[in-house]
Amino acid sequence: MGSELLTLDGLVHVFSYLEAPDLLRAARVNQAWNEAASTTSLWRRMCLDRWTFCNISNLTPGMQTWKQYYLHRSKLEHEMASGRPSADYICRSMRGHKGKIVGMAYLSDNEHVFGAGKLRSVVCTASTDGTIRAWQVQEYKLAISADARGTIKVWHGETGEELAAFSTSSSSSSLVTYSVNNKPFLTVATAGGVIYTLEVPNLNQVSCITAFQNSSIDLLLCSPDKQWLVAGSTENANTSPKVFYTDCLINPADEPPVSSSLPVNNCAVVCWLPKAPARIAVMHQDRISVQRNITVFDLAVKKSKYKMEVIAQQVASFTLPGSTWTTAVLMEGHGTETVLLGCGSNLTLYSIFGTQLEAFQHHNNTITSIWVDSFRVVTSSLDLSLRVYTWKKANKISSLTSRYYLLGGTHRWSRGFTDVACDNISIVGVVAESDETSILRAYSFNL
Repeated sequence: MGSELLTLDGLVHVFSYLEAPDLLRAARVNQAWNEAASTTSLWRRMCLDRWTFCNISNLTPGMQTWKQYYLHRSKLEHEMASGRPSADYICRSMRGHKGKIVGMAYLSDNEHVFGAGKLRSVVCTASTDGTIRAWQVQEYKLAISADARGTIKVWHGETGEELAAFSTSSSSSSLVTYSVNNKPFLTVATAGGVIYTLEVPNLNQVSCITAFQNSSIDLLLCSPDKQWLVAGSTENANTSPKVFYTDCLINPADEPPVSSSLPVNNCAVVCWLPKAPARIAVMHQDRISVQRNITVFDLAVKKSKYKMEVIAQQVASFTLPGSTWTTAVLMEGHGTETVLLGCGSNLTLYSIFGTQLEAFQHHNNTITSIWVDSFRVVTSSLDLSLRVYTWKKANKISSLTSRYYLLGGTHRWSRGFTDVACDNISIVGVVAESDETSILRAYSFNL
């Protein structure tokens, strides 16, 4: 049968077996093939197969197609994978703080609108000099801060105007923001074991609960699906991490919020497995030995006629080999079954069942932070470098390809990178200077 006898639906079905480069070549054959190769469903499938989330739903009709999104974003990722100075990215230093940078976050959305002219990265920093700065602000965004007295404040990202304040009367606080049904919330955990949930931006109190008696909360994370909140303490070995159903925090009732303590103690660090609906990994130390263990739980809510309860089902647990895990360990999750551990200068990948998948030692000094997303991993180190890796998948097993270094200057003036964060078009690292101040090093990728 000749191709001219195939209907449009028939061509689309055949083209569904092609990858992007072949689809682009097919589009050049004739008008009918071009129409079939540009079908929205083909490019939408390729986008969602390659990326977990694509920010295309809120665009003005006609401004962008799934094909444009795929081509723009894959081109950018190619440049991020090659990392050629000047050709692929531009690096610059951003100075202004007179103290150490103690907090950094993107104000702009992590998922940019590719191909629609909205490629802006906006970074907010907080410093010991008592100031908060927003860098390259292009539109209205909010910055949220907490001071040593436990006062929470919301600031206008462009003008620096204080919009609202809330006092927790606590010496320290942990913050996490999330949105439920497009409504933003802020949850604050205090040194006194209390958890406040506030509306953003006005900081009106929605709920207040005591999670732990006489125990500080220094672990506070919201799940990727925004349905769960985990709180814990690394200071109190007898305190078990506790998970809360967020709906009970933002819609409080007369009964205590639905929660459950995870059956582990001496917790060191926790992370979510981002592609599982509600899967959490907890690193904890055995009470008898000094060995570190990682235990993974799946969370669910069981509803009956009269009550709801949280079910935490253990799905995996293993002991980390050797005795090298006595120092501070960083842990991040990827996919549904992979955790990344940073300890000293080593980066190690494990499956949640204890299989060591890969190990890297590209840094000459301590790894200070790890950024993980669906495309890449970036580590920062006191050796004054960032190391960029990209994900690959073979036989359903995730692995990393080491790509390149991003350098932060000279040790004559700087002590090393202390933090790193990324969005889809940039990488930003915090550099600790020798004079006890901090600067930002921003790497903007060309599109």
